[in-house]
Amino acid sequence: MNPGRLIAVVGPSGVGKDSVMAGMIDANPEMRLVRRTITRAPGLGGEDYSAVTQDAFDAAAQQGVFCVYWTAHGLSYGIPADVLTDVEDGKDCLANFSRGALLQAAEAFPKMIVLNITASPATLAKRLAGRGRETEAEIAARLAQADKALPAGLDAVTITNDGALEDTINKALTALQPARV
Repeated sequence: MNPGRLIAVVGPSGVGKDSVMAGMIDANPEMRLVRRTITRAPGLGGEDYSAVTQDAFDAAAQQGVFCVYWTAHGLSYGIPADVLTDVEDGKDCLANFSRGALLQAAEAFPKMIVLNITASPATLAKRLAGRGRETEAEIAARLAQADKALPAGLDAVTITNDGALEDTINKALTALQPARV
């Protein structure tokens, strides 16, 4: 059996990572959509995540509950350790990632591929304002990080999500398929 891959999905806030990932899972249900643990209040919309306090997150990290974890935008994020088993068992796993955690993830997942999703600044600003989770200052801070480069040496594909979601999903699936052959 061929090992699977961690597909680390990255891109600026508001680029549509969660929507693209959900569409990819609908089109290819054999993939696993990874549910992250986040120190964010529950029920804020967007992705399906496990909400925990910072103390609970820190304890889980100490106990080895996560194979990769990081902090960004004042929150802590963790990828469950069982993703390693799924990848070893041949499953492709999609996980929303921070660009700053990619090198750590590449150590844990040697066959990791990065799906880098981009969009124009105007598209990002509109989407961030529309989701209503951030203040204007927080939106400005997120937009300032939007064009942050990926670390060098990673296996990455880049797609743009300025148009129809279905087109972006198809571009993502097509871009990832050759790596599986």
